[in-house]
Amino acid sequence: MTIDDQSHLKKEGENSTNPKINRYWIQRYDLFSRYDEGIQIDEEGWYSVTHEEIAIKHAERCRGKVVIDCFAGVGGNTIQFAKVSSSVIAIDIDPMKVQMAMNNANVYGVANHVDFVVGDFFSLAPSLKGDVSFLSPPWGGPNYCKVESFKMDMLQPRDGYSLFKIVQSITPNIIMYLPKNVDLAQLEELASLSSPPLTLEIEESCIGGKMIAITAYFSRNAA
Repeated sequence: MTIDDQSHLKKEGENSTNPKINRYWIQRYDLFSRYDEGIQIDEEGWYSVTHEEIAIKHAERCRGKVVIDCFAGVGGNTIQFAKVSSSVIAIDIDPMKVQMAMNNANVYGVANHVDFVVGDFFSLAPSLKGDVSFLSPPWGGPNYCKVESFKMDMLQPRDGYSLFKIVQSITPNIIMYLPKNVDLAQLEELASLSSPPLTLEIEESCIGGKMIAITAYFSRNAA
């Protein structure tokens, strides 16, 4: 057994017994079907990465397009976008997350289709060009589910209204992946207050028949 193998097994043992991670570690193959081939996930990534089945559905909406993954994290969505889109720009402010995303994209054989960027999305936004922007900003950790109605101002690092306005300067085609308890009226408000108003499609994102999140698709024209 190599040193790398020993290190991997040690890390696996730590993940499986860490009370903060255990409930997500059990779902590891739902997050990355190729998990055993060297996938890397940090603690935040365990509860923030999109389930692979859902990420595939997001990607199908972006086939043949240039996609900007604005808060790429460890690359769950980036990988699926890279499989079917023209190209992907994957941005994260955390260098370690970008390194993990690059590793994970290599595991899936799609790293060559992704431009990985370490940087602040808000600073980079004025120079970005793409057909679709994907937004899965931090929800504030697992405690988001404890509130009755998740509001746009609870998104991090900026409120949803400010974030949406910035993204609209890049493209009107926007996908937002949000908590299942998000205030749907606020999503409708984002669409109706845009100039011109945007078409909004709301999709319940489910795993095993259970809704775990909401995906909002905004566009200038109906899909």
